[in-house]
Amino acid sequence: MSNEDKNVQKTIINWYPGHMSKAKRMMQEDIKLIDVVIELLDARIPYSSRNPDIDNLAKNKSRVIILNKADMADKNVTAMWKSYYESLGILVCTTNSKSGNGIKAVNDIIREACKEKIERDRKRGILNRPVRAMICGIPNVGKSTFINSFAGKACTKTGNKPGVTKGKQWIRLNKNVELLDTPGILWPKFEDPDVGLHLAFVGSIRDEILNVTELSINLIKLLNNYYPDAINERYNIELEDDTVKILQLIAEKRGCKLKGNVLDLDKASTLLLDDFRNSKLGEISLERPSL
Repeated sequence: MSNEDKNVQKTIINWYPGHMSKAKRMMQEDIKLIDVVIELLDARIPYSSRNPDIDNLAKNKSRVIILNKADMADKNVTAMWKSYYESLGILVCTTNSKSGNGIKAVNDIIREACKEKIERDRKRGILNRPVRAMICGIPNVGKSTFINSFAGKACTKTGNKPGVTKGKQWIRLNKNVELLDTPGILWPKFEDPDVGLHLAFVGSIRDEILNVTELSINLIKLLNNYYPDAINERYNIELEDDTVKILQLIAEKRGCKLKGNVLDLDKASTLLLDDFRNSKLGEISLERPSL
């Protein structure tokens, strides 16, 4: 993480899923059944969208990171993150699940990650056995869209496998890859307030439990650090050091007002967050790796 982020005053998001312990136990059980762990990350926040428990739980497994929603992120920063994770010995590719861009490369990178396992099978006379993969992803990272895009019309349940706990389902993605479908159990544990904020910015935490005005003010601070022209170009307002003033100017420009001509900062905040999440502020990355 860049030190620039640390200079921004943070709103503390106190939110922690009570089922995390159960989820970790389930993953510890499931990890024995698979050959490769695929982490689907949001390319705009490749640090905050990682589950910090994955490194320990999957330490003896092949690893792949997929930087999804790469079309929404700053391409130069995404390249930095790709180099960073590759320096840790993790294979990385970038995708846009909605358009399908980059999806074709995923099969090759999975097989590259598992080449030693495939070679061991070959020497034992086991040919063409599909690689078994587990995919991890936080809410709203596009996991379902990725699976559907990757599998296409061939996405079918293959039923229970020998040695697999009853009820666990595998999806045959193609002739080379089977995916253990474990939806909704892997959620990031975060203690750093940066992580909670960044997850909230991209919509991975429900807005209903957040103060959207405080959230948008923190987003403005980050945008001023990294992309100072983004807000001006979108809303045609003069840049201000006072982030609350910027939000007020956005409310003025977009007619976000209550009775009595009072500015509706909550409405302006929702508008700003929606514009960021829909890439109307441009291709933006909120985190930089510490290289």
